[in-house]
Parts: sequence; C-alpha cells; structure tokens
Amino acid sequence: MSLHLIKLAVGIRDIDHLREVQARRAQARDDGSILVPVYTRMVPKRGAEIAGTGSLYWVIRGSTSVRQRVLSIDTGVDEDGKSYCIIGVDAELVPTVPTAQRPFQGWRYLEPAAAPSDLSEANATGDELPPHMVAELRALGLL
Repeated sequence: MSLHLIKLAVGIRDIDHLREVQARRAQARDDGSILVPVYTRMVPKRGAEIAGTGSLYWVIRGSTSVRQRVLSIDTGVDEDGKSYCIIGVDAELVPTVPTAQRPFQGWRYLEPAAAPSDLSEANATGDELPPHMVAELRALGLL
C-alpha cells in the first residue's frame, strides 16, 4: 500500500490557479511525461514508500481538493549550502472530494485510509457546490 503526502497550496485561489502556476514550472521528461517540481526544505524519510505510487494532496483555502501523483523525490543543495527537496509530481490534477483541513507547516504524511477519494470515484461531477463550501458543510456535520 502506498503512502501519500499532504501540503498547503499557499497563495493559491483554486484548482485552476494551481494549474496556471504549475504550468510555468512544468518540465518535459525523457519518457514524454510532464513533471512539475515542488520545492520544500525537508526530505521525506519514507520517500521510497511515496515515489512512483503515492500522491501529493493539495490543501487549497482550507480544503483538500486535488491530488497529483508523485513521480520522484530528489535532493539538492542551494548556493548557501542548505539542503532542499524536490518532489516531482505529474502535471495531471485529479480533483478529490473536498475535505476540511486545518493549517500546518510544510508537508505531512497521509495514510491511504485517510486520503480523500477522487471525485470521479465518489460519483460526483464537481458541479454541485464550490469545494470550500462543501468542506465547511462537512466540518459542520451537514454533509
């Protein structure tokens, strides 16, 4: 069973805005796929359980609403000698059932049982309510 990561999309308004921002950083790979680098300071110690099989779930405006498949996890050192991590994710954004999420710093591990389902698997079209409203209604126990 694969392990996932969850991260806040700071400054991102919605899924379309995330797509827009990531399009500027997208890189073509030798196999024809598109990789989007996500930079972070800390390296996941359980990276082997994530790369290739796990996903990065994005929290947008307090709601986990989209995920991307993790293709690779690499490290580097900046010009000041500080190490960093590059989480390479697939360019495809997969909408998930909106789930309320409290703020946190950096990224967190996300066990598969706790990961939100994809909208396509939940028999939802995504046209019903805005994700932030669904998340708030879920948090209130109304959905």
